[in-house]
Amino acid sequence: MAIGRFQVMATLQAARAYVLGMPIETAKSFGLNRAIFYAAAKRGFKVKKGVPPPKELYIAKRPIEKAHLEEIQKSFKIDHIGDEYAYAVELKGIKYYMIGNEVQTPEDFEKQIENRFGGKFEEAWKEAVEICKSYDKGVLLSQRYFYETVYKPRRDELAKKWTEIYSK
Repeated sequence: MAIGRFQVMATLQAARAYVLGMPIETAKSFGLNRAIFYAAAKRGFKVKKGVPPPKELYIAKRPIEKAHLEEIQKSFKIDHIGDEYAYAVELKGIKYYMIGNEVQTPEDFEKQIENRFGGKFEEAWKEAVEICKSYDKGVLLSQRYFYETVYKPRRDELAKKWTEIYSK
């Protein structure tokens, strides 16, 4: 299965968050969240007209159990990495990010990102972490500089390389 820009973005964003000190579960949630955000931004955040927003919150496309809903409502906040902001919630003491009515979890990251690597994600993860470590902290803390300096110049190169090496 081919590795695309979406998987490259999610992996690099997760590595960015990890290098900046986030725990791995939170970093993966952030990486997937940012990949979804940028994909939606590219499409223009299109919303179906006449369709009201869902009333339920979801984790991995399943409605959130009432026991967790209260925990999420109490912990809901706007969080940031440097100058980049995203909605966050806390479940069982772990911070996760969300877009719309869906919480992005490490399990979602595994399904949408890691599984594309045919069981060889760890090698790509190590490379992504090393890439992020090679940049000044100021670049990693800037949404624009990270996008323009880290992601954009190598997105197609990594997609091609990771497809050839890891997805077979």
